[in-house]
Amino acid sequence: MKTRTWPSILAYTSARILIFGCAVILLYVAGARGVLLLFLGLVISALASYILLNRQRQLIADKLNGRIGRVGAKATAKAAEFRERLEEGTKAEDEEEAVR
Repeated sequence: MKTRTWPSILAYTSARILIFGCAVILLYVAGARGVLLLFLGLVISALASYILLNRQRQLIADKLNGRIGRVGAKATAKAAEFRERLEEGTKAEDEEEAVR
């Protein structure tokens, strides 16, 4: 069964934004303001996301690694085919020079 990557990425990103928003609201209520509010919000939301969204992050990483692996295999096959064609061309040129 083929699963799509973009909905997973969108859900993960939405969850990260929601966690950041909750952290900022809680810090604002606690009295943090200005740059301190944003900095603490980023740090707390990053830590919370690392713990709470581990499964989603791993799922996205596995999907992307699989996609990259498939693209890499295609590129390797095309490079091997290109090398074979170059070798054939080189052999043909060498044979032409040998006949002269």
